Amino acid sequence: MSDQQSVPGRIILFGSGETGKHGRRIQEESLAVHRKPVRVAILETPAGFQPNVDVVTGKLRTFYEHNLQNLNPIVTPVPARKRGGANDPDDPAVAQLLADADVIVAGPGSPTYMIAHLKDSLTLKTIRERHAHGSTLVFASAAAIAVGHVAIPVYEIYKVGDDPVWVPGLDLLADIGMRVAVVPHWNNQEGGADLDTSHCFIGANRFADLLDQLRAGVTVLGIDEHTAVVIEPATGVARVLGAGSATIIASGVSTTFPSGSTLLQSQLTG
Repeated sequence: MSDQQSVPGRIILFGSGETGKHGRRIQEESLAVHRKPVRVAILETPAGFQPNVDVVTGKLRTFYEHNLQNLNPIVTPVPARKRGGANDPDDPAVAQLLADADVIVAGPGSPTYMIAHLKDSLTLKTIRERHAHGSTLVFASAAAIAVGHVAIPVYEIYKVGDDPVWVPGLDLLADIGMRVAVVPHWNNQEGGADLDTSHCFIGANRFADLLDQLRAGVTVLGIDEHTAVVIEPATGVARVLGAGSATIIASGVSTTFPSGSTLLQSQLTG
């Protein structure tokens, strides 16, 4: 897909496992639309507050360079870590690192941190421009939450004990007509029998409170772990790929789509 095309690129939303065996297969297929060498930009904002952000980026870089060698990837970290800091998302030199990206990747970290430091920034503007000209966006975990119309403040609810509430997201998916709340880790079971950690670690009961607060016209897109929803604006369809399912909740009705399902993008638009 060339930079001159006006059709927006694919958006790949992972529930988790973007670097696992299912994630490798999904990305290998989905990113093959780009000419080699494929230029991959790793956006560091979600984990920009973490002392080990370089380690997080390094693991992602290793995945693309070694597990997706057939793409001949050229990987560039984009250290848009903190507003007002040395790696400010509004710094033209930081945003410029995205200027030639075929693929823009963002993953683990904090969704609320990503929103706070990326919202209305030059880096976010550049991401939108690249996507509009055909670049693929790959968002997993925290980043997948952050790019929705509204977002779950996971750490604040799960770790701090704040009451369940939505916060405004980056609304990046509105560029393709989607008003969604993305909920990765939909089927998480890390809590075992003693603690419900489904629905992105906050559990079914607290998520029910969030559903009661959701504004009309906003669709919930829940994505199981090791599963992705691949949205193709060029064709108007989305595919569920990987180990699990995707769940869409619209107007109070919940529908589950198993891996291998194809649905219309309009089913995700609220």
